[in-house]
Amino acid sequence: MLAKKGKIALLIAAAALVSACSTPCGTPGGLCAPIESVTSTPAASRPVRLPERAPEKAPEPATQVQTYAIAMPGAQMSGASAQANPAGKDGVNIALLLPLRSETLGRAADALRAGFMAAYERDKAGLTINLVETGDPAQDVLSAYASAQQQNDIIVGPLARSAVTAVSGSPLVSKPTIALNHPETRGEVQLPPQMISIGLSIEDEARQAATWAAQEHPNARALVLSAGSPWQKRGANAFAAQWQRIGAPVKILELSASGGYLGDPELVALRARLQSEPADVLFAALDVDQARQLKVALNAPPLGDIPLYGISSLNPGRALWQPGPELDGVRLLDLPWQLQRDHPAVMMYPQPEPRDEVRLSADMERLYALGIDAFRVAREIALRPGKRFRLDGVTGQLTVDFGQGPSYFERVEMPAVYTNGVPTPVTAAQ
Repeated sequence: MLAKKGKIALLIAAAALVSACSTPCGTPGGLCAPIESVTSTPAASRPVRLPERAPEKAPEPATQVQTYAIAMPGAQMSGASAQANPAGKDGVNIALLLPLRSETLGRAADALRAGFMAAYERDKAGLTINLVETGDPAQDVLSAYASAQQQNDIIVGPLARSAVTAVSGSPLVSKPTIALNHPETRGEVQLPPQMISIGLSIEDEARQAATWAAQEHPNARALVLSAGSPWQKRGANAFAAQWQRIGAPVKILELSASGGYLGDPELVALRARLQSEPADVLFAALDVDQARQLKVALNAPPLGDIPLYGISSLNPGRALWQPGPELDGVRLLDLPWQLQRDHPAVMMYPQPEPRDEVRLSADMERLYALGIDAFRVAREIALRPGKRFRLDGVTGQLTVDFGQGPSYFERVEMPAVYTNGVPTPVTAAQ
C-alpha cells in the first residue's frame, strides 16, 4: 500500500508539468498556462542521451554558441564548445533561450533542449543554433533575450510562464520569437506581432476535449469532475467554459482526494447524484489512478454507459500502462509522441534515452516532443517568412500564421480511447 501511495504521489507531481506542467502555476517560473484564453523517409530510431546538468559555476556570458551532438548509447558528449554549423554564416542563426541554470526548471529545459537538438541534427542545413542559458530572474531573461536578438535571426524561448510574461510585456521583441509557454495574462494581453506561443496547455486540451465530446453527443448534459488541485481546476473550468460556448448545459463537481485517492463516500454520493440528476457526458480533470477509481465506482449499468472524456493527465506513459479493462472506453487527448510511435512524424526522430536507468516521465517526454516541434516551427519560419503553414508535428497537427499582422497558432492533439489498459489512437472511422 505504501508503494502504491508513493507511485500515486509521483504521478500527481508529474501531472503538474506542462500539459501537465513541471511546477504549479503559483510557483515562480512555473510552466503552466492560465485558464483564459514534412514528412520524409524515416531515419532509423536511436536513443538520445539527455545532457547531464552541469555543476554550479559562476555565470557565463549570456549568449554563447553551443551546438550539441546527439550522443549514442555509451558515447560521450563532445562538450558545449563544439563548432557551430559553418553554413550558418550565410544562413539563419537561431537562439534557443532556456533556463538551464534554474534549480526548478533546469531538468525540464534539458529535456526540451535534447528534443530541439535531435530535430536540428536531422535538418541542420543552413541553420546555426546558439544556446542561450538563463536562470530564473526576469532581469536575467530580459538581458539574455536582448543580447540574443543582436546576434540571431530567430529566438526560440523563453520557457517559464513568468519569463514569457516579462519578454512579451517588454518593448524588446523586434525579431521572430517562438515562446515555449503562454504568458501569465493569456487572454488579457495580446502578444507582440513578432512573437508566437507554442506552449503545451491543459486548458487547450480541455477545450478540444469539449468540442470533441459535443460533436459526438450534441446538446448533451455534461458533468465535469475534478479533485481540487490547481491544474485540475483549470482543466475543469476550461472544459465547462467551452461547453457553455457550444450552448449545452454543464455542471462542475469537485471531489476530495487524500493521498491521491478519491474518497469512497464521495464516490457513493456521486453514484446517487447521477441516478437522480442524470448526465449524458462526464469529463474527468483527474489523474489516471483517480480516473480508474471513478470508472470502477460507476461501472455498473446504467452509469457505466456514460461516456467519459479526459486529457493527457489520463495517460501516465507506456512504462505505467496497466493492462486491464478498468479504463476501457475512456476517451482522452494526448500528443502523437505519446500515443503513436509508428506515426510517420514520430518515427523520424530518436527516442530519448533513460537517465540514471530510469525512463523519462511522461511529462518530460512531452517536453522533449515540444523541443522537436519548436525546431520545426523555427525552421519553417526561416524558410517561409510571412507564410501560413501546417506541420504534421509530434505534438499534434500544427497550424502557424506568422509574420503578417497578429500571429496565429493552433495545435490539434490526437484523440485516443483506452482498450485493455492502453490508450489507442482513434481513427476517422471510429
